[in-house]
Amino acid sequence: MSQESWPAVAAVIPTHNRPELVRRAIDAVCGQDYPGEIHVVVVFDRSEPDRSLERRSAGRRVEVIGNTRNPGLCGARNSGILATDAEFVAFCDDDDEWLPGKLRAQVAALAARPEAEFAATSIVVDYDGRSSVRLAGRDEVTHADLLRSRMAMLHSSTFLAKRAALTCDIGLLDEDIPGGMREDWEILLRASRRHPIVHVDRPLVRVLWGSTSYFDDRWHMKIAAHEWMLRRHPDIAASPIGVGRVYGQMAFYHAALRRRRDAVRWAAKALRANPREPRAALAVAVAARVLSAQAVLRQLHKRGHGI
Repeated sequence: MSQESWPAVAAVIPTHNRPELVRRAIDAVCGQDYPGEIHVVVVFDRSEPDRSLERRSAGRRVEVIGNTRNPGLCGARNSGILATDAEFVAFCDDDDEWLPGKLRAQVAALAARPEAEFAATSIVVDYDGRSSVRLAGRDEVTHADLLRSRMAMLHSSTFLAKRAALTCDIGLLDEDIPGGMREDWEILLRASRRHPIVHVDRPLVRVLWGSTSYFDDRWHMKIAAHEWMLRRHPDIAASPIGVGRVYGQMAFYHAALRRRRDAVRWAAKALRANPREPRAALAVAVAARVLSAQAVLRQLHKRGHGI
């Protein structure tokens, strides 16, 4: 691709009361070795926009706006999508960091697949001073892959999509999801139903896990979000491994809330779907107070995994 042919990209960064982290995220986006223009849209959600973040330089522009839609992550991202006319839109959470080469590699990968609309990369997870690389082992991800597994390495901070697809055929993020949870998996399912996700299998985004996550320990909302996903995407049930995973997660969340009967019920459903589902055993152990939910999560996070 010649320098003139690299399309403009908007990077949407939702933020809420994390001034130091969001500045780091902005700097990492603006510092990309990308020949085309980058329009950074920082969307302040339920907080006063900080106009001091705005700046402009050759090929780079940082704009600050408020969330004009429903409060929360999905509304903030949609506000950013609608505030730009760039050909491509990318996401970055305010506590994550794009690594060198991320944007150039993704745009080139999409250019090589003209029919494709959505791309992702792999990640490196930072947790408690440890780093873990999560790779997918493939250069495209299908709808069947995403029914079987959430594929956590396809993190929302790696997403790049054609704006026209997000505003029309794929659609914006669904603002009805409880707490905005699982919004990344939800839009991947919609996007992959149309075309496979183009994947750059290199760790090109650093994802920070731990105390900065607004979703940490919100068990009730996680339960509601999973129930919503099962209703919104009934084809999840077509994959025994995939639906067993969701049931196992539900069992774990109920166990964390000390709802032993519900935990055992969901664990049984998980094992009926997939007798090898490991989350069922973890849920029962947590429900029986043999293990604590937090101890399980800490061990998983150290390896770059979640429940």
